[in-house]
Amino acid sequence: MSKAAEIDIASVSKVYGATTAVHAISLKIPAGSYCCFLGPSGCGKTSTLRMIAGHESISSGDIRLGNIVVTDFPPAKRGTAMMFQSYALFPHLDLIDNVAFSLKMKGVEKEERRAKALEMLKLMQMEAYANRRPAQLSGGQQQRVALARALITDPEALLLDEPLSALDPFLKIRMRAELKKLQKTLGITFVHVTHSQEEAMALADIIVIMNDGKIEQAATPRKVFEEPATAFVARFMGDHNVLSGRVASVGDGVLTLEAPGGQMFSVRGEGRLAGEPVDIGVRTDRVRLDTASDKTLGFNGVVSNIEYRGASVKITVAGAGSDDFTVIASDGDFFNKPVSVGDAVSLSWALEDAVLLGRA
Repeated sequence: MSKAAEIDIASVSKVYGATTAVHAISLKIPAGSYCCFLGPSGCGKTSTLRMIAGHESISSGDIRLGNIVVTDFPPAKRGTAMMFQSYALFPHLDLIDNVAFSLKMKGVEKEERRAKALEMLKLMQMEAYANRRPAQLSGGQQQRVALARALITDPEALLLDEPLSALDPFLKIRMRAELKKLQKTLGITFVHVTHSQEEAMALADIIVIMNDGKIEQAATPRKVFEEPATAFVARFMGDHNVLSGRVASVGDGVLTLEAPGGQMFSVRGEGRLAGEPVDIGVRTDRVRLDTASDKTLGFNGVVSNIEYRGASVKITVAGAGSDDFTVIASDGDFFNKPVSVGDAVSLSWALEDAVLLGRA
């Protein structure tokens, strides 16, 4: 297999007519890492992937693969391979010819390319199906064939556009484990576009969260979870509540925020001026259903929804300027002291479970 390559995206923009899909983003993806681009539909993640692949022209900026600027290279000359969401297999060819297709285009002899294709199908545990057509396969099997076809060119980076979106939930989880294992085995750089937070958390060494054509945060899954950079990341990842307001005071490394209803909240942090807008994140799994000893670390609200999730219960509370403040309680804690929709509740959390959020 080829060596892995670092991917360096330097001030890259993509403009379609009057619309800017990607705004001058810069990012280094380490060689041999598993990188997931994550974000809502239309945030620019697929445009970015297609620019790395060469399927989309770059309006400004440069992309380097290793030490080589590949900005103007055609896809076949970049050392990358792309696996498409639709798998795009040829229905009239058997699996060997499907996998060997790019080698045929390069003029590789029939025997050599078929031997290499069979080797790739073995890697994907699909050699038993080598003479079948794509229509005779399940979705998971078709995906493995598409992976084999992408990897036969010995790419330095494999680019995956929502590769798991067509699979059922159980197969998704199984294929996630297989993708991770494959990436570790091959040691090449994987760049994977998804809109699933769970998928990105499970797979990535580095998660790149995009919104409106910009990068909001690029960090390890743990850092994104523990320290979301912005209110958008906190809300999109879904593991922090966001309280917004203005800075009321700063002192001794603690900042106090005043929410629209006049409620005060504390968070560790400084470098903000009194009166400026500020957001803080509060971990959903660290909020307790009890009265706060410090009024700036909790509030009173009304339960608006309850969802039982087996090991945990999700309780939604309206209050402190938020309609959907979320509490994730363990099933034991909840059923020891249950609450119902419409109940008035007191919520509290510890100072270390609140994080000062930046602004993109």
